[in-house]
Amino acid sequence: MVRSLKALVLIFVVIVLCACNKNKAPEIPISAFLKNPGKTSFKISPDGKYVSYLKRYHETQNIFIQSIASGKEVMATSFSDFSVRGDYTWTYDNQILFGQEKDKPGDEHPMLVLDIHTLKIKTILSEGKASVRILNKSRLMPDIITISMNKRDSANFDVYRLNVKTGELKTYLLNPGNITEWLVDVDGKIRLIKATNGVDETILYRPNDKSQFKTIIKNNFRNYVKPIAFTGVKKNFYALSNVGRDKTAFVEINAENGQEERVMYANNNADILRVDYSKIKKRLELVSWEEAKPQKHFFNGEIKAIYQNLYKQLSGSEVNISDRDTAENKFIVSTYTDRSRGAVYLYERLNNTLTKLTDNSSINPNKLCAKTPISYTASDGTVINGYLTLPLVDDKTDLPVVVIPHDGPFGSRDSWNYSSDVQFLANRGYAVLQVNYRGSSGYGKVFYSAGFKELGGKIQQDITDGVNWLITKKIANPKKIAIYGHGFGGFSALYGISFNPKLYNCAVIQNGLINLFTYIKTAPPFYQPFLQKMYATIGDPEKDADQLRAISPVFHSDKPKVPIIIFQDLKDQRANINELDHYIRELQRHNIPVKYLPSKDQRGSISSEKKRMQNYADIEKFLDNNMHVKP
Repeated sequence: MVRSLKALVLIFVVIVLCACNKNKAPEIPISAFLKNPGKTSFKISPDGKYVSYLKRYHETQNIFIQSIASGKEVMATSFSDFSVRGDYTWTYDNQILFGQEKDKPGDEHPMLVLDIHTLKIKTILSEGKASVRILNKSRLMPDIITISMNKRDSANFDVYRLNVKTGELKTYLLNPGNITEWLVDVDGKIRLIKATNGVDETILYRPNDKSQFKTIIKNNFRNYVKPIAFTGVKKNFYALSNVGRDKTAFVEINAENGQEERVMYANNNADILRVDYSKIKKRLELVSWEEAKPQKHFFNGEIKAIYQNLYKQLSGSEVNISDRDTAENKFIVSTYTDRSRGAVYLYERLNNTLTKLTDNSSINPNKLCAKTPISYTASDGTVINGYLTLPLVDDKTDLPVVVIPHDGPFGSRDSWNYSSDVQFLANRGYAVLQVNYRGSSGYGKVFYSAGFKELGGKIQQDITDGVNWLITKKIANPKKIAIYGHGFGGFSALYGISFNPKLYNCAVIQNGLINLFTYIKTAPPFYQPFLQKMYATIGDPEKDADQLRAISPVFHSDKPKVPIIIFQDLKDQRANINELDHYIRELQRHNIPVKYLPSKDQRGSISSEKKRMQNYADIEKFLDNNMHVKP
């Protein structure tokens, strides 16, 4: 009798467990979400004979070269100290220019050149702690590249011409202290520059190197013109502009008087974000923008046909050409979806063939969750867009939710793309809400400007309204809501639990911004021209001191009432670690459960990857402990 009763109880327990788990998707190992692609930063040689990429050797990223004809792979560098940076480039005479990652901005940043035939490396430029940016390379002068460098003054980048064979460096243009952009033409000459005092921007033009620059356009920071390329007709140039309109359009401007002559393409719903212009063929190819998903408009039939062929062969994926050979017969193509990191391919136009170079994903997309575009009306009537990712469960109501405000706040946004954070949390059963609060980019000038000086106001209210929208829709369980952010997203998370303490169960912070005074005052020297803009959009540390103090989490350690886990990169140049330590001690003094996990691993290293996997495990355990509500 007793045995029969025990058997019945066991059967009942099994049935209950099965019923509880039947709607839950199988858990995917953390390592699968964070698996580093074996090969990254693909580029093609100008002659179309080689593909280069970065691959790990001795725990650091090194350059590898593969022959397209034979498929043979050669390790071209073998560094074991610092990784090769992903912004390396081929020259037109088949050399590779590159730099290495360093621990901090004060380290030396030499420029190295690799001869791919001999695999010999030499230092072509070493200017101590100066940072170097490659602006242009030209087929007309294959040995000469145009660079900008702040060797004369750490706050200002001047323009130089560098001979990559001899190392000869010649000054081309000196920065008077306010130049932030240089438009290098296909012949390597600079005829357009942009200057700013932080609030106002000026575009200046000169017809040739012997002439003086003269002002042709003046705007304040709410309006802008971004030159793209000269049209080759008269003195006109293409640009992205929101002058006289809300949504940024692609336009043609007369360089002699700064007048807009025609609109090349505009979209009523979103800013045009990108223009593809072929310097080799001197032609427009496409513009792109983001609504709910990425969109493209083509200007050239040849490039449109290439993309159409790619879309047919890579159905369902977003497709982008990232590099090409000089003849424009071979292309590096990258793909992605909301459920896949995608892959990288070599596309050969003449025979319309695709060869997969690497697969960036290790998870079957069908086991992951769709990122669905959503919109809702904020409490003041503003329409807010974002994305909602629901777990793979049958009942999509009363779900635990993790809110992830994006970093920024200005000049960034969430998009329809793959996110390991989002997919990991959704796989663990959480709904994930991403909010493009006012101030996010891509939605026009009015929406962008509406976020100015609203870091502790309407921006945070947009996030709160999104959470309440989910509760009203009965998607969210109001007793199981967490908030998780990086950088400014970390600020939003701390703000949320400080000033809306009853809305959230807990918070996850990664390299979070805790003090707006510190954030403004630690801006690097080369950011000085933009300080006035920072004062106008975030706040002036003197004039707006009371407001900045009222919203900076560091001054409100008594307000949070829920558990917090904080991850901090100790090499973060914008963080004051002593200040963070003090803030954590104050939270603990107010009896707030805080788990602090600092890290000093070099980014991109094996130890850093292991640390990130451990972080995910810590986040999983933290959420699991704080998001379950007892009946």
